Formats: sequence, C-alpha cells, structure tokens
Amino acid sequence: MKKMKIIPFIWTSVFMLLSGPTFAEELITVAWRIKPPHQYLENGIEKGILLERARQVFEQAQMPTHFVEQPAKRIWSSFSAGATNYCSFGWYKIPERESLVQFSHVFHTDLPHTLLVSPVAVKQVSAHRSLSSLLTDTSLTLGVLDAVSYGPDLDAMIKSSKNKIERSTTLPMIMARMVGANRASYMFIDKEDWAYLKDKEESLRHTRQMDLNGMPPGLNRYIVCSKDMTAEQMARINAAIQKINATKKTASGH
Repeated sequence: MKKMKIIPFIWTSVFMLLSGPTFAEELITVAWRIKPPHQYLENGIEKGILLERARQVFEQAQMPTHFVEQPAKRIWSSFSAGATNYCSFGWYKIPERESLVQFSHVFHTDLPHTLLVSPVAVKQVSAHRSLSSLLTDTSLTLGVLDAVSYGPDLDAMIKSSKNKIERSTTLPMIMARMVGANRASYMFIDKEDWAYLKDKEESLRHTRQMDLNGMPPGLNRYIVCSKDMTAEQMARINAAIQKINATKKTASGH
C-alpha cells in the first residue's frame, strides 16, 4: 500500500517540476556577428547594446540558449541548410530571407546610414549633392560588405551603381580600415558604428563622415529564428521584446 501511495506522489511532483515553459525545449543556439557597438568582443568578453538586449529577451522568454559568435555568411548558410533551434538577431527584413526564417517583432531601429569617405576621395565625393549622383561616378570605388544587406533601397542602389565595387566578406570595421587606407573611395556605414569606431581606430583619423541627400531612412532590425521554432516560442520572444522595449521607453522618458 505504501508503494501505491508513493508512486502517484512522485509522478505528480515530477510533472509539476517539468511542466514549465522550458520543459522538453532543446537548447537554442543564438548566433551573432561582430558589429560594434551592437555586438562585439573586447578582451574576450562579449559586449554590445543589442547583444545584451538579446540576452534579456531570451531570458524573459524563459528559453534555454547558447550564444555563439559566427560570421554573417555562416549564419545565413546555416539557415539555408535548415538549421534547427537556431536564432540570430539584428537583421533587416528583406524578401529573400522570409523563406528561410521567422521574423520577430521589431527589435531595434537604426538611424539612417551615412558615408565614410577615404582621405583622397573627400573632394570628389563632396562635389556630389545627392546620393543618386554619387552612385553614377565611374571614377569612385564603393566598398561593399558581402553576405549582409544594407536594406532594400540601398541594396538596389548598389546593384545599379556605376561606381567600381570592392566587395569583401570582412567585418564593417575592416572595411572602414580599407577606406582609411584608400583601398575604397567610400562605404555606407551605420551612424552608431561610426560613433563607436572614430575614436578607437587610428587608421580612420583622416577619413571623413558625410551625409548626402537621398539617403534612405533607418530600418528596423529583427530577431530571426529557424522555421522549426513553434508559434508559441515566437510569441514568447515577441512578448519579451515588447516588454523590454516598453521598459526602455519608460526609462528614457518617451
């Protein structure tokens, strides 16, 4: 009789302990690319405003995660190959990605891009009054990061540009150094990236930041997850984003 009483109690207790939202959920890999000040490594320590926010989102959503730094090309190759229990963050929503991933609610909104111009190209670039004019200049070289998007508008402008195109799968900060070394006349760069890099990179001391008419507005960034993630999991991620964004707005007084 004692056995019969203990067994139901044990199974009831186990059920209660394991019935939380993370029960039976596999560890989710959250991949991120280096892009200071959004996410980066400093002396081996993971830092960045979006990296910290992403950790808060998954913690709030009560999801077990493993954060791992990977190049952008590898991240999107993993999505293309059908990776499971796999997420990343800080990405634009563009049509070719929608068949590969599920998009969260808005995670972050960028300022408009700006131009980082090499020392030898400052006069030539500043002679143009608009972005559309600049992109017709066949004597200039535009540095472009492969495997990432600048947003639908800029991607289309780059595709039809008459500039010479210097493509690289490198990091934004490395492309900025290439501009500083006059290997490219200019590049598009996030204003937040530039604010971070300008005082840290000696090689950029003689470069010039410029704004021209016709630059598209800043875009929204999202958390993206593999197609096997359930609707309930995505709902929890979205609820966490909304809660954290609301807290952020309240703290900033908006």
